[in-house]
Amino acid sequence: MNTDDAEDPTPPDVRRDDPTSEADAPPMPHPQEVREVETKLRVHGLFRLPDLSTAAGVEQVAPQRTRVLSAVYHDTEDLALFRWGVTLRRREGGDDAGWHMKLPVDGASEGVRDELRVPLSEGEIGHVPEALRDVVTAYVRGAALVPVVELRTERTPYLLYDAEGAAFAELVDDRVSILDGDSVVSMFREIEVEALMADADLSGPVDLLLAGGAVPSESSKAASALGPAAAQPPDVPKQEAVGPADPAGAAVTAYLRKHARAFLNQDVRVRRDLPDAVHQMRVAARRLRSGLKTFAPLVDPAWAADLREELAWAAGELGHARDTEVLLERLDAHADELGEREAVLIRAVMDPVLRHRLAGARDHGLAAMRSPRHLALLQSLVAAAADPALTPLADEPCAEVLPALVDKSWRRLRKSVKGLELEGPAETWHQARIAAKRARYAAGAVIPVFGEPAETLEESLSLVTEVLGEHQDACVAQDVIREIAAMRDVDGETGFALGLLHEHEFEEEIHNRIEFRAIWAQVKAVQRETRLV
Repeated sequence: MNTDDAEDPTPPDVRRDDPTSEADAPPMPHPQEVREVETKLRVHGLFRLPDLSTAAGVEQVAPQRTRVLSAVYHDTEDLALFRWGVTLRRREGGDDAGWHMKLPVDGASEGVRDELRVPLSEGEIGHVPEALRDVVTAYVRGAALVPVVELRTERTPYLLYDAEGAAFAELVDDRVSILDGDSVVSMFREIEVEALMADADLSGPVDLLLAGGAVPSESSKAASALGPAAAQPPDVPKQEAVGPADPAGAAVTAYLRKHARAFLNQDVRVRRDLPDAVHQMRVAARRLRSGLKTFAPLVDPAWAADLREELAWAAGELGHARDTEVLLERLDAHADELGEREAVLIRAVMDPVLRHRLAGARDHGLAAMRSPRHLALLQSLVAAAADPALTPLADEPCAEVLPALVDKSWRRLRKSVKGLELEGPAETWHQARIAAKRARYAAGAVIPVFGEPAETLEESLSLVTEVLGEHQDACVAQDVIREIAAMRDVDGETGFALGLLHEHEFEEEIHNRIEFRAIWAQVKAVQRETRLV
């Protein structure tokens, strides 16, 4: 499939011989997930709530009874979860008592979080439920999760109703005590306005509170209690800006940090079974492997080879699920193009087979992710991002070192393309696809250094990888169709329909080869005009 690794994947027989990839992961209950949209405001102790019924969009206010909540927050000793933007607590009291884990939402504002919940009965204080601990494996990597702070909150809620009589938001006035044993060591007051409906407009009550002297706050209660240590960068910090005059090693470090962060974040999303997570985790693995290949003269060979091998293993273990998912979506869509009767016949025999494989492939991937080998890879990635093993050449300026490395990957692609024939074997086209991904990733790796020229080249090469990826999908689809058609319970009429689908995929393959020729001429022109320095 076009989601395969840009580098040669680990051979299937190697994966079968690896005991960690065959370990059966025990069934793990899924936590309940809730999307939380709220605005936090900090106020002084004597702050008086304004008349909330005067806020824009608020028709009625219904005070609720005051509750006392007790929450014990858990983290590693060095606050790894807080530093990644995650909070984990065991809370008693109130309507939603239980274990709660709050995680950032990609691309969303600070006030939007996903909350995972499991019952209190799943673990006492100091014993985090495995269903939650598993989710953040990439962030804690085997470190103990222990109580780090206890808060007691006196909460007074207010339901806010709109003109239609619907409760669209809840405002809570929290007086928070930070406890050390039985002693209160500090107190503060916070107001939260949380949406109770999708697309609820919170601006009216929030603006009213701001006008009364409330101050926006982005820190959680526990983070505020723990102080500056909870606000430190995570153990894989964001990459710093690198310019042409900076050492080439700085570009390597920035690249490793960017994609190691992506790998760890997608690890969390895969365990939550979020859309596109497997694909994005494999993309991060591919880019890391490709970057280590592109930057080969700048990194220790043995160190890089070990890391690339483990990344290939991880991507391979996840590949079965992703490839099957893409294949199922593709073949269903193309079956529909053949007509309703043919689509019904094809889906009846094909979908059960591929869905069964998909379920097994996901279980296989999760078992690998819960293995000691995967945990060791996570540790290695964090270490690599912190202190990559560089060679003396990495001390030279980016402008003098990196353009030649990008050009090398281009020359490999150009050589591979010369061997392509319209009616040639699929394998040569597959190898060209691999070379194209290497060249594309090499250009992408230096965009932070060289800017627009590298970005233009990367965008141009993405057209090549896209059409060659479609070509690869068509080739794999033909193999799978033949396999299903040979099954014992496939009747003649269904076999004929599968034959039509096979012909459709063959035509797609040839069309992709013709399309590639036109694209390649454009890409060569872009490459000739691109100058990184």
